[in-house]
Amino acid sequence: MEPDPRFPGRPALTAGKAGLRADLIPLRAARKPRHAVSTYSICACDLEADRWGVATQSKFLAVGSVVPWAAPRVGAIATQAYANPRYGPDGLELLREGLPAEQVLQRLVGADEGRDHRQLGVVDRRGGSATFTGAECQAWAGGVAGPRFAAQGNILVSEETVTALAETFRATDGDPLPDRLLDCLDAAQAAGGDSRGQQSAALLVVEQDGGYAGLSDVLVDLRVDDHARPLEELRRLYAMHGLLFGKTPDADWIEVDEALAAELGDRLGRLGYEGELADALFRWAGNENLEERVEGIERVDPVVLRELRAR
Repeated sequence: MEPDPRFPGRPALTAGKAGLRADLIPLRAARKPRHAVSTYSICACDLEADRWGVATQSKFLAVGSVVPWAAPRVGAIATQAYANPRYGPDGLELLREGLPAEQVLQRLVGADEGRDHRQLGVVDRRGGSATFTGAECQAWAGGVAGPRFAAQGNILVSEETVTALAETFRATDGDPLPDRLLDCLDAAQAAGGDSRGQQSAALLVVEQDGGYAGLSDVLVDLRVDDHARPLEELRRLYAMHGLLFGKTPDADWIEVDEALAAELGDRLGRLGYEGELADALFRWAGNENLEERVEGIERVDPVVLRELRAR
């Protein structure tokens, strides 16, 4: 087969059963995995902000390595239970072709002989959504889909966990998508969560050119692989992410007058950053991973000023 330029190292998509790559079909019919990704998740989008994302928590090691998949202006997918990881890249490929969420879901599960053990959520580029729970998924298992979201879970204490995901997403309309997804996880855990307990969690949010230095589409990609309280740890990491990579509105930046310039020079000098002020500030910010918040010396991001003063 010819290589697919969008996925280096993978063969090109070709027509096969249910419209999927014929060479992948036997893999989907393989024996059931030994370990279920017992979890709850929500995949969602914010069309106004041009963002798609997935959040998940599970009594499973490194759930972020299996469940969440997303691509900007394409869609988001969560694959779990006795998860079929190929649902992620293959589902995104179908979404790129313009298929709506429900058709993508039907194509994926229709081609999979292990479908009764799978759970899947899909949100497409227009905010359409679909969720699927196989008949053999372990109780409690189920899902709910609505405008711009699909929530699902298996081996849960009760359906209240999934209900909490859906209700919280609706109630937080207008908040940034990463914050909404974290709120959904917290509410789901408070409602019971995974009946086996907690272990790992993940948050993935994508936006066209919204990542590091405008050179990546990954706005947030945080994972807690093994922790007694993974949602608390995920919140801590998200706060750090906001500090290092967040953006302060232009109107909130502080003009650097003579007095502030003198203070900056003094503080930087005491930290060992001598020389021209703009260069010294950038070198210090780079050492603290705050370089994305520095733009010359005419103005200063209040977050940078606060962190410098705290040193």
